[in-house]
Amino acid sequence: MTAAPAATNRIAVVTGASSGIGAATARQLAAAGYRVVLTARRKDRIEAVAAEINAAGHQATAYVLDVTDRPAVEEFATAFPTIGVLVNNAGGALGADPVATGDPADWRQMYETNVIGTLNLTQTLLPALVASGDGTVVIVSSTAGHGAYEGGGGYVAAKNGARVLAETLRLEIVGRPVRVIEIAPGMVRTEEFATTRFGGDEEKAAKVYAGVAEPLVADDVAEAITWSVTRPSHVNIDLLVVRPRAQASNTKVHREL
Repeated sequence: MTAAPAATNRIAVVTGASSGIGAATARQLAAAGYRVVLTARRKDRIEAVAAEINAAGHQATAYVLDVTDRPAVEEFATAFPTIGVLVNNAGGALGADPVATGDPADWRQMYETNVIGTLNLTQTLLPALVASGDGTVVIVSSTAGHGAYEGGGGYVAAKNGARVLAETLRLEIVGRPVRVIEIAPGMVRTEEFATTRFGGDEEKAAKVYAGVAEPLVADDVAEAITWSVTRPSHVNIDLLVVRPRAQASNTKVHREL
């Protein structure tokens, strides 16, 4: 059973909602009774997802936003005197080079999106979450933030930053009416994650999932997020690690090749 959101905190903001986990989360939170606000840089994509949600009889609004643009984020936040949920999902990986040869520009971009973007939204919307009397911050990190692996240095560093942000925020705001939840997915096959990581090389992207019968999909992670958000308000899911059965760790995966 899921708890219906109270009228005073029915708004849920989801970043990176143009595809993958973000879009799936927006759909599922809308079905759970939230009025979702989808943010991403691609106007056509978030408008299409919002239109789909509205056509299904739920409520959704699209808002074009780059989470790394602090002035734009601050302007966005002025529209919300109170919100119930913030899902910090915008992020992503770039490259799989070793530390010795990794591109500093890729590292910087991953840090800006995964960490500073999360910081921007969380800082600017925290007053509205507190004002709701029952707010929830979700940070979508990764199992990469909980264990290093070869070729993952920049992404591991960025997701460690997101993980520590969640842990520190939870300590700092204890006693306020806001929960802090970290969702750490393992291997998730979405339409863009691996392709983006490898610069559009679909052959390299396909190798990530080669032989894995059932990697996670976006809806699996979205369901975990929605379940966590809809627990009774006194229940905080500090950390939820979600992997496919075939994945025992970041480096141990059963492949049927």
